[in-house]
Amino acid sequence: MERLVTTSQAAHILGLSLQGVHYRIKKNQLKSIKKSGKTFVYVSEDAQAKPQTYAKVQNSSNPSLEQIQAVVDVKNEQIKILKKSSKIMRKQYVSEISRLEKNQQKMIDVFKSEIKLLQSAFNEMRSIYKPQMQELSSHHNVINEEKFISLQDFFILMKRHDKTQKEIKVLIFKAINSADKRFIYNKQEKKLLILNSDFKDLV
Repeated sequence: MERLVTTSQAAHILGLSLQGVHYRIKKNQLKSIKKSGKTFVYVSEDAQAKPQTYAKVQNSSNPSLEQIQAVVDVKNEQIKILKKSSKIMRKQYVSEISRLEKNQQKMIDVFKSEIKLLQSAFNEMRSIYKPQMQELSSHHNVINEEKFISLQDFFILMKRHDKTQKEIKVLIFKAINSADKRFIYNKQEKKLLILNSDFKDLV
């Protein structure tokens, strides 16, 4: 007959380490079941608790070769388990690093593609609108040139109508003071802009 015990109890009964019990379970050398997330082991009904072989060897002043070999076997089992765990962890680590590197490269490729699209769109828009902007700018300059006349030209125009220099200055001051829209004086820059007109009312 067999009884069901915990892995810790099985280690105590069989004289093994806990790792040794788990190793034997994985190798199907011990029957086990899981209940409520815990592992239980079947041991013989008449099996009595043994001190662990490692402890027996430590406490013995003259251990036998069989006892020493048992300790070596247990330690070898533990080393195998640790090596296996280390190998699995290393494999997972390499796999995760590879996955992250692939994702990073994908993101870089996406950004490069988007930048190329933006550059292409910008160049296309510039090729379409640049001539129009140049034409508008040129047209605007022409309008500005036609819209205003220089102070010197205004004096020449007034002198053609027999106005003296003093009279012309008075005309300008009166026009500015009366808020004549044809005379725009910028106080900060101390600059006078004169809209192009026939100025019939001034002559």
